[in-house]
Amino acid sequence: MRIGIGLPSGVPGADGRSIGPWATESEHRGFRSLGAFDRLVYDNLDPLVALAAAAGRTERIELVTTVLNAGYRSNPVVLAKQITSLERVSGGRLTVGLGMGGWAEDYAVSDVPMTGRGAALETTLATMRTMWRGEMTGPAGPIPALPPGRPQLLLAGFVPAAFTRAATLSDGWVAPAFGLQILKKGVDAVRREWAKAGRQGRPRIVVERYFCLGPGAPETADAYIARYYGDLYPQVRHDVVTGTDRLSTEIDRLAEVGADDLVLLPCSRGFEQIGLLSDALDEVGRKP
Repeated sequence: MRIGIGLPSGVPGADGRSIGPWATESEHRGFRSLGAFDRLVYDNLDPLVALAAAAGRTERIELVTTVLNAGYRSNPVVLAKQITSLERVSGGRLTVGLGMGGWAEDYAVSDVPMTGRGAALETTLATMRTMWRGEMTGPAGPIPALPPGRPQLLLAGFVPAAFTRAATLSDGWVAPAFGLQILKKGVDAVRREWAKAGRQGRPRIVVERYFCLGPGAPETADAYIARYYGDLYPQVRHDVVTGTDRLSTEIDRLAEVGADDLVLLPCSRGFEQIGLLSDALDEVGRKP
């Protein structure tokens, strides 16, 4: 299982100037990917902007949105252009985890209804792929196509229709950041729909978990999860990694269920978290 680390772009109060050094150190430490998630009514950085900053300071590490919410980004051509730009800036290292977004507050401020999101997502995907295949033409001629299969696209969601879309319209599934049973159900469903569609190989499964290590880690994680998830705190907190033993256990059970990638999202903006996580992975024999 490949192991990546989240950028501090989702930690309230994080200095945006820390993104570059964080990305450089994460690549140096051997992490396989850098992740960034998306919210509107929250103190975080836009994931495409954060990953663009990371792209400029790295050369090899994969860049992953976990996930980018398409539901309230209502112009698919603009979104396709932004994704295309990041794919080109990064030299072809972008994997777009795409979802609809489930936070009602984000939709409310966007003046976008939460109904009809599935159909809207499918329309968005079709439009974006038109640009990526070089089939969109402007006054100066066609927009150049990206290489076949780029960027890699994964879909999120945990209802039956979402599993079907992930298997038939993308390269795999981005699982929620908590809930082993949700993960098991999703992996089985996506693989089943993948086979039903007659696709070769297997869908890529990316799962996230929150982590915080070092002195005061449980308290820091508690505060972060409570602030972000509110009433869902007890359900999410159960799966947060705050020690080496839990890290090893979590990796084992996620790998057993069928995850291909684990992206560990920081609960702290402290730069030392990169080294603490890298050292903990070494200690349990789990090189990124």
